[in-house]
Amino acid sequence: MNIDPWILAFSAITVLATVGMGFWSAKKSKTASDFFVAGRSVGVGMNASAISGEYLSAASFMGVAGMVMSSGYDALWYPVCYACGYLFLLLFIAGPLRRFGAYTIPDFAEGRFDSPLFRKIAVIFVLFIGFFYTMPQMKGAGTTLAYIFPGLPYWVGVVLVGAVITLNVALGGMKGITFVQAFQYWAKMFAISVPIFVLMSLYGHYGNHLQANLVKEHSGIISSGDTSTSLEKAAELNRKPLPEKSPADSIWLNPFGPLTTKAVDTAIKAAPDDARKAVLQTQRRPYSLLYTYSLIIALVCGTAGLPHILVRFYTNPDGVAAKRTTMWVMILIGVFYVFPPVFGVMGRNLMPELYNGLTGVKGTDGVVLNLPVILSERYGVWGSILSGITCAGAFAAFMSTFSGLLVSMTGALAHDVYGRILRPRSTADERMRMFKVCAVLCGAGAIVLGFLVEGFEINKMVGWAFAIAATSYFPLLFLATWWRGITMKGAATGMLVGGTFSLLAIASTMFADQAKWAVGLKTYYAAHPLLRILAEQPAIWGLPLAMVLMIVISKLTAKEIPADIRMKMLVLHAPEKLGLKQEYIQEHQQGH
Repeated sequence: MNIDPWILAFSAITVLATVGMGFWSAKKSKTASDFFVAGRSVGVGMNASAISGEYLSAASFMGVAGMVMSSGYDALWYPVCYACGYLFLLLFIAGPLRRFGAYTIPDFAEGRFDSPLFRKIAVIFVLFIGFFYTMPQMKGAGTTLAYIFPGLPYWVGVVLVGAVITLNVALGGMKGITFVQAFQYWAKMFAISVPIFVLMSLYGHYGNHLQANLVKEHSGIISSGDTSTSLEKAAELNRKPLPEKSPADSIWLNPFGPLTTKAVDTAIKAAPDDARKAVLQTQRRPYSLLYTYSLIIALVCGTAGLPHILVRFYTNPDGVAAKRTTMWVMILIGVFYVFPPVFGVMGRNLMPELYNGLTGVKGTDGVVLNLPVILSERYGVWGSILSGITCAGAFAAFMSTFSGLLVSMTGALAHDVYGRILRPRSTADERMRMFKVCAVLCGAGAIVLGFLVEGFEINKMVGWAFAIAATSYFPLLFLATWWRGITMKGAATGMLVGGTFSLLAIASTMFADQAKWAVGLKTYYAAHPLLRILAEQPAIWGLPLAMVLMIVISKLTAKEIPADIRMKMLVLHAPEKLGLKQEYIQEHQQGH
């Protein structure tokens, strides 16, 4: 096993620093409020850094670059929409959600509609979304460990990282991981930016690498009739020959590239005759647009429906702080997302062998980890040092996001299921103990799921989690916050139907791609590209379906609107200076 000592050292430092800070900050977690909402005392700067650290997952650090390299510029919708989703949070949800003063989203669901039943429904979707989102984090952990220790089985990385983060969460809860996640944001920012600046200074800037794709393929000769300086510099890059598995330059640069046209291209290959192929060829662009629009809806609205992000706003002292936090998060993650696409573009020119999956991390998802290694050929140890820095950033990425997911799922089980449903008279100390038990259970479940997703793209799995959030929690939060006419039956029906149908549709595509027993389903989807797109990206129909059901059924059950709805809407929207802000969970005020 040939282990690079620099890569091992930087990765080990990140893990040890995470564990050390977890132990240090866990000493400050003494009450139930500390474990669930960090005592509602996290300042704007710290919370913005922590949310950004939690949000920038393995999909952001590794997946975006890998998808840009593999699929081209139609994959840029991922980083753009990841950042834009916070605009929805800022405008519509962050302030009102904090003013209501709950511990979890199921708290909000029960308090808004005076329905213990609705809490149970909401808990189910916390777990659905949470476990879906943990799978790509576990994939990132397994592939990164396999890169650091060549020959190490994928599952070892999943178990190791899962165990470390589970320990951190069990020890300190929300307050224990807040400082750790804030540190991890800045660690990721350093790890993603420094290697890019070094690589661009030595191998040409981003524009030159992009222009290299306009030069005749494999030849290094300037395109006929074009003698611009930028193309001349691009030709000087001497791009390595692209393997057969890579998309051609014309396709890679097209905004309707391999990502959004995959379903139609598969159907064209499987078409029984030339006439059918000709018909499908005319449908490539409309179907690609449909995929793109559905992806945009899923990512933008899904951000505003992620439980592990929403619960962060309960840690702010008030609604004003929550809105300021959201604004700073938009800035912090927006700056971060400038860098991963550059890795993808440079990787296409400098390490095209990744298309064949021949290096330590299988496929293009490993471009962020592998690209700095090319410096070793010319500058010796510096390539290893930069690769070690990116590995450290990858560790910070999946550890910080997994921490937040684990807190939200554990909170749902310990606070909502145990503390509010099974044993409503349990003491704060009993709920704290149950929090630790549930952290271990959720961590173990995430590890098991991580074993099953080695063959999936990281970014695509995250997109599916966003789609489920966009079709379940987002319509609930948006309408419950802004429309006084929504009833519990309307909200519950819309959330259940939209979220469940989206989940089943996504699961069907996962089985079609991976399960050997689902050959018939795979063949069916290959012959019906429209259904494949609607199943793989269900937000375009799942979100409208959920909202229409919420509105229609609420109109039919208008007599069941809570009697104190006017007061609740005032609590959600009135300025804090009026003194109407409440703490739905009173035990925080009592100091328990």
